[in-house]
Amino acid sequence: MSGYCDIAPGHAVHNDYHAREYGFPVIDERVLFERLALEIMQAGLSWEIVLKKRKAMNKAFDRFVPTRVAAYRARDIKRLLADEGIIRNRLKIMAIITNAQRIIELRKTHKGFGGWIASHHPLTKPAWVKIFKKQFLFVGGEIVGEFLMSIGYLPGAHHSSCAVYKTIARVKPPWLAAQKKGFCYKII
Repeated sequence: MSGYCDIAPGHAVHNDYHAREYGFPVIDERVLFERLALEIMQAGLSWEIVLKKRKAMNKAFDRFVPTRVAAYRARDIKRLLADEGIIRNRLKIMAIITNAQRIIELRKTHKGFGGWIASHHPLTKPAWVKIFKKQFLFVGGEIVGEFLMSIGYLPGAHHSSCAVYKTIARVKPPWLAAQKKGFCYKII
């Protein structure tokens, strides 16, 4: 989100996400799933639309609890497609449901989504995109990059002059720890 630090502070919609969530390390599986789902929903739309619909999407998708979403069937898909409070795109909805099922599977091999992400860190963005495409649906370079920046696994969420950058640096996000050990991200 180039320039996000320039527009988000003080903005009625973006301020809280920018100051309290974007770029901060996340390990909670439900939050990780929500972030991935929101990034999928954002494809082709503005982030502002997603943030405005976030509360309704959390309600519609059972707070993005993976086990609940993974169990969705035809009636749930019909319900979601009829919900005017959310982004109603069949491909995105189906991808989110399938991705919930795949997250459940990761519990068997990596103790969950967070464990799967941590087991691959650090990687460059192109390498991340490649493994995400093998594991999940509706994930391209922009979605994967923004998702990983939002949870602290790729640098770039905040400008180094942003006050939030300094706060995040104090909690040592995974990208910063890897960078201090000499890893070069080569963000493209």
